[in-house]
Amino acid sequence: MSDPRQLLLTAGNAQVIFIDHQPQMAFGVQSIDRQVLKNNTVALAKAARTFAVPTTITTVETESFSGHTYPELLAVFPDHPILERTSMNSWDDQKVRDALARHGRKKVVVSGLWTEVCNNSFALDAMREGGYEIYMVADASGGTTLEAHNYAMQRMIQVGVVPVTWQQVMLEWQRDWARRETYDEVMAIVREHSGAYGMGVDYAYTMVHHAAERVEHGKRLDPVAAPITAG
Repeated sequence: MSDPRQLLLTAGNAQVIFIDHQPQMAFGVQSIDRQVLKNNTVALAKAARTFAVPTTITTVETESFSGHTYPELLAVFPDHPILERTSMNSWDDQKVRDALARHGRKKVVVSGLWTEVCNNSFALDAMREGGYEIYMVADASGGTTLEAHNYAMQRMIQVGVVPVTWQQVMLEWQRDWARRETYDEVMAIVREHSGAYGMGVDYAYTMVHHAAERVEHGKRLDPVAAPITAG
C-alpha cells in the first residue's frame, strides 16, 4: 500500500489547526522574526478560508498567562469557537479531539507555538492515538531558539511528520491557475503576504497587464526641477 503522505494536499482532504498563537507565547519565539511569523500565520489562515478548509483554533491559559490570540488571525475566522485548554498538549483536550474528528480529514496542517512543546506533543499523540497525518508548517510556527525549533522539526520528521511552508500549502491547494474560483483570492493573499513575490505580482499586473493599482492614492505630481545654485 502506498504511503498516504505521498498524496498532495487538497481542499477536500486537509484540515488546519492553529495552536496557541498568543502574545506571551510569541514573546518567547527566537527562531523566526515575530512579525514574519504573524504574517505567515495570517496568510495560512486566509488560504484556509479561501479554500473552505475546516479550521480549528486552540489556546492555552488565555486569561492567566498567554493572552488573547492575534486579532489578525481571529479576524479571518470571526465566527470560529476558540478551544481553551490547560494542557500544553492540545491532544489532551477532548474538545480538540472532537473538532478534528468532526471535520473528518486525516491530513492535519499545523501552525503553532512553540514548535518544541505544543506542536511536538500534539503531533506525536495525534499520529499515534488518532491516526492523523501531520503537516507541520515550519514558517508559521516558532520555537524558543532556532535550535529548539530545528531539533523539534527533525524529531517530528523522524517519526513521519511532513514539513511544509505556508505558501507551499496554499499553492498545493490551488494547484492549477485555471481554477478561477479561487485565483483572485490567492493572488490577493500573495500580494499582501508573499514579500518580493507579491511585489512582483503587483508589478506584473500594473506594468505588464496595465491593471489598475490596487489602492487609491493621491495625485502623482509631475517633476519640477529646482534651481541649481553655484557652489
